[in-house]
Amino acid sequence: MSSDTSLTASVVGGTGFTGGELLRLLAGHPEFEVVQATSRSKTNKTVGHQHPNLRDLELRFSDPDDLESVDVLFAATPHGVTMERIDRFREAAGTVVDLSADFRLDTEAQYDEWYDGHSRPELLEKAEYALPELNRENLEGAEIVASGGCNATATIMGLMPLFEAGVLDGDEQIVVDVKVGSSEGGAGGGEASSHPERSGVVRPYAPTGHRHEAEIEQFLGVNVSFTVHAVEMIRGASATCHVFPEEPVSKGDLWSAYRGQYEDEPFVELVAGGGGVYRYPEPKAVAGTNKAEVGFELDPGNERLVVFSAIDNMMKGSAGQAVHAANVALGLEETAGLDIRGLHPVGSP
Repeated sequence: MSSDTSLTASVVGGTGFTGGELLRLLAGHPEFEVVQATSRSKTNKTVGHQHPNLRDLELRFSDPDDLESVDVLFAATPHGVTMERIDRFREAAGTVVDLSADFRLDTEAQYDEWYDGHSRPELLEKAEYALPELNRENLEGAEIVASGGCNATATIMGLMPLFEAGVLDGDEQIVVDVKVGSSEGGAGGGEASSHPERSGVVRPYAPTGHRHEAEIEQFLGVNVSFTVHAVEMIRGASATCHVFPEEPVSKGDLWSAYRGQYEDEPFVELVAGGGGVYRYPEPKAVAGTNKAEVGFELDPGNERLVVFSAIDNMMKGSAGQAVHAANVALGLEETAGLDIRGLHPVGSP
């Protein structure tokens, strides 16, 4: 049961993987009461009908045209929906957190280049990127929050300390290879995400031109050579970044950069060549959590720096990031509802 002082929350688009993850997190959040989850296809069905891990919730899907007034609305809808319904969403909630790509970029020109344009470009300047490690100060009191893309999040988390510490200035060559699980394709992922087709693959599905490059360019000020592979895991995104600094860099420089950036961050772990089986960031280790693991290694000649980062694409790359950002925007404890440890050993969660 929630307290009388709980903030009310709704999830629009509650039947998808991301919608279910949001409902799971909000149901266990000490400050939120979930009062509505919407779905056109499952209206009047129980939430547990779609998400078996949520069978204990006394909540049914309602029609998305009948929005209740809440403190915060999470939109877990396909690209294009939030920009079309943003006025209605803002009427229903003081804070709107969008998990699609609709408000991630700064300008209409970027949407013309990377997507199919934007119907409400005048609102782009009001939106704040949801990644607190990057944008914490601007998130406080934000009315429109845009959750980042999972591949971009993994890449930015790995590379950001190098730019903040001056190890990189944006002129270097950077090659990024991301491997991601099937849940990135969503509940309706189609033929390419079906188990017989996905099983056993390491399939490049975006060799060039992935839309998440726009976020990396926007927030780090650098162009990257970016490729994404679909691999046989359900949750997880693992980014390997090959960086060629113009000036020599030592391991001491790197530890200083990464500790300086992340030492006080509640959801970042530095994993850089220690002992044990998992010596570098590993998606299995963060599955089900809002953690990001980040690490690095220098080649013997110090000419190439390899940066690793691993997240759960459903959590740090989506729903967990959204809840973390909502906590910051509303002045709540940052870790509220997200203090979840990973499991070991674990298969494909």
